[in-house]
Amino acid sequence: MRIKEGFRMRKLAREFIVTPESTELVNFNRMIVLNPTAAFLWEKLEGQDFTVDTMVTLLLDEYDVAEETARADAEKLVESWKEAGLI
Repeated sequence: MRIKEGFRMRKLAREFIVTPESTELVNFNRMIVLNPTAAFLWEKLEGQDFTVDTMVTLLLDEYDVAEETARADAEKLVESWKEAGLI
């Protein structure tokens, strides 16, 4: 899978917000805010193909977390990104 072209993550104050590059893609009914961990993954994955396993590896390399927790979090994040139309 891959993050769709046309979306960029921006830092606004202490929030990480995903916004479209074009106003044609804007849907103001739903704003996408990422927590710091999701923002970390976005930065690492943007512009490349990835899998849940890729995400798990990144999480294990960066954070002191159990593999089961990393996998559950990665799977949940993938689902939320799919629902939002980001991947």
